[in-house]
Amino acid sequence: MIDFKGSHFERDVILWGVRWDVAYPISYRHLEEMMEERGFEVDHSTLNRRVVKYAPQLEGQFRSHKKPVGSSWRLDETYVKIRGNWKYLYRAVDKAGATVDFLLTAKRDRKAALRFLRKAIGQHGAPQKITIDKSGGNMAAIESYNVEYETDIEIRRVKYLNNIVEQDHRAVKRLTRPTLGFKSFRSAAATLAGVELMHMIRKGQLRTTGELRLAKQFYSLAA
Repeated sequence: MIDFKGSHFERDVILWGVRWDVAYPISYRHLEEMMEERGFEVDHSTLNRRVVKYAPQLEGQFRSHKKPVGSSWRLDETYVKIRGNWKYLYRAVDKAGATVDFLLTAKRDRKAALRFLRKAIGQHGAPQKITIDKSGGNMAAIESYNVEYETDIEIRRVKYLNNIVEQDHRAVKRLTRPTLGFKSFRSAAATLAGVELMHMIRKGQLRTTGELRLAKQFYSLAA
């Protein structure tokens, strides 16, 4: 359960702002205007702090209710600008397009890719195969993982099979574009956790006990 004690506004108002930010391609200035139209005066910097605080917690709650993913993964990384510098968002989806996992890293190399693999496999177990592009770092990371954990993950380097994850990047990048670049690594990681969370909910990856609308699924994670 997420603790909202000490907050100036009620839980529902806080969750509105967090969801709107991670669900739609809008800036914090626009979000500030939207909240004001509904009778709540909230500074854009306060909205940012709420996303940084609560988005990772909601994403963490989601993980315990996430549907299983397939055993054939597509792994790739995309770029995110933080304080004018490019950082790297490692992402993987299964062959049906369901998000496996994601990880924001400062570098793009074997160590970063291996950290991502450990995170993803820790959540879902080792896949049978992983499809990558021509990235030598990703190849080296999977080979290192196989040696370290005595697994036998098949590595495939087939460009067209990785189109599904490259297309999936676009849904995430579209939502982060209005930020014009993040101000800190922490803020970027927290916001991306919320964006990925909402993206997974849209893809039907949350186990629910009923036919809940997307917004209700998001809010249910705070209960």
